[in-house]
Amino acid sequence: MAANFRISTRKDADGIHLRLQGDFDGSSAYELLNVLKSRCRGISRVFIHTGRLRSVHPFGLGVFGSNLDFLKNRAVRVVYCGRHAAEISPGVRP
Repeated sequence: MAANFRISTRKDADGIHLRLQGDFDGSSAYELLNVLKSRCRGISRVFIHTGRLRSVHPFGLGVFGSNLDFLKNRAVRVVYCGRHAAEISPGVRP
């Protein structure tokens, strides 16, 4: 994981908010996936805030996008927000 990568979580009436900060690489992607797996049970919406990411590495995008199958069986909507939202959102590539 990038030494400066952090995920802050906050739960409210709308769902759970995950604020990403630092560099998003392959290990960071796995950390985000693990947080999604452990924290989105019983949650209808997950907001992934990307505005504090310093950089997004292609390998991290690949790791993240290719390991999201577990969400298909859950009734959860993932909303990507912030400056890097279009990059990180699966299926959306510039």
